[in-house]
Amino acid sequence: MTDAAVRGVGLGLRWDFLDELVERTGATGRERAPIDFLEVSPENYMRRGGAQPAALAWLAERYPVVTHGLTMSLGGSDPLDEGYLGDLKATLRALRSPWHSDHLCVGAIGGRALHDLLPVSFKRSAVDRIAQRIRRARDALGVPLAIENVSYYWHPGRADLGEAEFLSAVCDAADCGLMLDVNNAYVNCQNFGVDPAAWLRAAPLERTVQIHVAGHEWFAVGPEGVGDAVAPRTPGALIIDTHGADVPDPVLSLLERALERTGPAPIVLERDENVPPLDVLLDEVARIRALAAKVSVKATASRPLDA
Repeated sequence: MTDAAVRGVGLGLRWDFLDELVERTGATGRERAPIDFLEVSPENYMRRGGAQPAALAWLAERYPVVTHGLTMSLGGSDPLDEGYLGDLKATLRALRSPWHSDHLCVGAIGGRALHDLLPVSFKRSAVDRIAQRIRRARDALGVPLAIENVSYYWHPGRADLGEAEFLSAVCDAADCGLMLDVNNAYVNCQNFGVDPAAWLRAAPLERTVQIHVAGHEWFAVGPEGVGDAVAPRTPGALIIDTHGADVPDPVLSLLERALERTGPAPIVLERDENVPPLDVLLDEVARIRALAAKVSVKATASRPLDA
C-alpha cells in the first residue's frame, strides 16, 4: 500500500492466520479485516520463496506494513552482518516500511545465532558502543531505527543504571527511536520489584515510535528451576513473557499511562503462543483501540483553549 501511514492499532502477522487474513481481505482489499496495519518480522520471509512471502507481498499491497526484526543483535559484540543488512534493506523497500525496529539485546555470539534475546549489561561504558552499532545499522538500512526494551530474567554483572535509565542513555547517544514494549516493561518491573510508574518516568517515552502489547504467564519457581503455570500473583512465582495469553488488565492499565505521555503512537498486538482464531485477536485489537481512543479524548478534553 503506497505511502500509507502506520497509525492506530495493528496486529503482528503470524503464519497461524496468514491464509485466513488473505481470504478475508478480498482481492481488491476493500473487505479488509478491522486492523489498521500489519507488523512483520522480515526474517520469517526474506531469503526464502514459496507461499508465505508471496502472501506477504499480496497483503502489503492492501495494508500498511511496518517491520520488526529479531536478529540484529544490537547489544552484541560480533560485527553487524553486512549481508543481512543488505537483504533487510531490500525487504524494507519492497514492503515500504516507514521505519524498522529491533531489540536492544545480544542475539549472536561468535557468529552463531542464539535464537534468544539475551539482556545487555546496563553499564555506562556500554552506551557509546551500542549507540555506534545502532547508528551504523540505521545508515545501512536507510530508514529510522527504533530499539525495543526486552524482557529478561537475570542481569549480566552489576548494573550502573536501571533499565529505563539505560534505555534513555542509549536512545540519546544514538539519536534513535524507542519501540516501547509495555508488556516487557511490566514483566521486568514485577520480577525485579520496580515500580512501573517510576519506570515510565525514567524511560525515554518522548522517543516512542511504536508500542507493543502482549500477554504473559506466571510460573512456579523452585530449586530445580521454572515449574508449572500458576495463578497470577502467586507468591514466589515468575512472570514469563510468553506472548501466549490475552493482554491482561495490568498491562492495559500501564499502556494507558504510557499513552498519556507518548500521545497517539501506533500500537501492535503480538501473539506467538496459543494463538487463538483470528476473530478473537480482532476482538482484542478492538479493545485496545477503544482504550487508545479513550486516552485521546481525555487528552483533548484537558488541553487548554486558545486565548
